[in-house]
Amino acid sequence: MNARLTQRIIAPIRIFLQDSRAGGILLLCCTFLSLILSNIPAVSSSYTSFWNLSSHTAHDLLLPHSVLHWINDGFMALFFFLAGMEIKKEMVDGELSSFKKSTLPVFCAIGGMIVPAMLYALFNKGTATQNGWGIPMATDIAFSLGIASLLGKRVPLSLKIFLTALAIIDDLGAIIVIALFYGSSIHMGWLLASAALTVTGWLLMRKATKANLLHYIIGILLWYCMFNSGIHATVAGVVFAFLIPNQQLEHLQHKIHGLVHFIIMPVFALANTAIIFPAGIFGALNSRLSWGIMFGLFVGKPLGICLTALWLVRKKVAELPNAVNWHHMIGAGILAGIGFTMSIFITTLAFADAGQQNIAKISILIISFFSMLSGYIWLAKKKTS
Repeated sequence: MNARLTQRIIAPIRIFLQDSRAGGILLLCCTFLSLILSNIPAVSSSYTSFWNLSSHTAHDLLLPHSVLHWINDGFMALFFFLAGMEIKKEMVDGELSSFKKSTLPVFCAIGGMIVPAMLYALFNKGTATQNGWGIPMATDIAFSLGIASLLGKRVPLSLKIFLTALAIIDDLGAIIVIALFYGSSIHMGWLLASAALTVTGWLLMRKATKANLLHYIIGILLWYCMFNSGIHATVAGVVFAFLIPNQQLEHLQHKIHGLVHFIIMPVFALANTAIIFPAGIFGALNSRLSWGIMFGLFVGKPLGICLTALWLVRKKVAELPNAVNWHHMIGAGILAGIGFTMSIFITTLAFADAGQQNIAKISILIISFFSMLSGYIWLAKKKTS
């Protein structure tokens, strides 16, 4: 009887965790929970203060010194490690493995990053928030693909593959932007140590078919040196991913997928959406910062992606994927406007001021939900041409 009861409880959980939409659903639930806890007077202060608990010992050891700092600089390195392996795998034998395959998603991703950044810059040029231009460049792969999967056969498989490749390139673009523009002052000693560890890891990879203990020690040291170099520590996750032998990529992706999507990302959402809504929230959202983010994600993303695709197709440089029409492409562009995780992450790097961070995060959440709903409705329409 107990075994049957246990099976009845565990089986639905196992089915849920294997669903491609599970990570996105859990992320949404954690976001709502965090926003509610942050704005209940009885628990708000304790809840928001918890994420900022700090340790002087960690600071002395040149390590992240608060709970939030550990999540954003430490645990998120594993998220970027997974993203890096996905990028490498696609470059080895996937949609980015040849020029012909990669032309459309690569250039559409670039267009989908440049136009949102330009729109944001138009709204915020010459203001204290102009540094946030990287925020609307990002696409949340989990949510965009999660919404696409909800539509089943109404979304062609080739469109899902295109959207996956585009979001992966988008992640790579965001990583490059973080490395180049959202670090602190560069410390050459630590940077040279990072470079030396990277070269050592590359030499090991050439001789191995499987990462061993030495590989992982190099990975941890690489993260520590990168953390202290002035380049954001999460970039170490991507660099280390490219030092993993090709034969082991799929195995490692499968191994840490659950950890990243069902533990690290929900905790990231809880910590980074612990936002106390300001008095007169709608007035606070009527700002250049807010409009720049919302126009960048909702207008800039589909505009940049679709105009780039149109130019490539008309110039006969690329073709639309099989069974995909322009209605589908517009829908994919709208879904790419779901910034969520990466946009919130860049927000924490772009602004030191908590007030600016909160307005930016609320704007991201609002427009991401709107993009989810709009993308779903748009793609649910039946168009054949």
